[in-house]
Amino acid sequence: MKLHFVLLVLSAAVGLGQAAYAADETIEGMTAAQKAALRKTIDTCTTCHGTNGNSVAPTFPNLAAQTAPYIEAQLHAFKDQSRGDPDAQAYMWGMASQLSDSTISGIAAYYAAQAAPTGKAGDPALIAQGKRLFEEGVPARQIPPCASCHGKSGAGQVVFPRLAGQHAPYLLKQILVIQSALRNAPVMHGIVKDLTKDQIQAVVAYLESI
Repeated sequence: MKLHFVLLVLSAAVGLGQAAYAADETIEGMTAAQKAALRKTIDTCTTCHGTNGNSVAPTFPNLAAQTAPYIEAQLHAFKDQSRGDPDAQAYMWGMASQLSDSTISGIAAYYAAQAAPTGKAGDPALIAQGKRLFEEGVPARQIPPCASCHGKSGAGQVVFPRLAGQHAPYLLKQILVIQSALRNAPVMHGIVKDLTKDQIQAVVAYLESI
């Protein structure tokens, strides 16, 4: 555990200069104080979410190329504690509690502008099953395709998040907490509540691969 933490910190340190520079260019019209706050916050985010939002730990989601409206909505939900799943409470409530609106907007713009993560290879049969579920849903059980909201390529649309290239363990955990209503997401709960765990594992394997 100690070695894992040290590696995360070292990974963060390598990317601090690049992240800080890019943050300066994120939003036109920011004051010097707002830019400084944004740089400091992105440097902190890097510790868990990796350089430019490419997380090296499957516990923490990739933020690179995530849609800006989704990031903003989630940071506000962490800040006002309306997103109440266990990981939100443990990690993000405290992290987001002091963020200003300008910093939240800057974080969202910065990560949305980063290059998307590269997909990972996996079990071809499982990935093929997940692709069918993502694109077609389960018509016989009135489960709509994930692509109808998250886009055909999984790149996300406005407040519907990017799922492509996301860590499969992170996606699996989030779908399960939504399925059990530990995370308040009524639209998603209605869609995933009848999926089996095997179906969920297939979908997240596909999404991690693209």
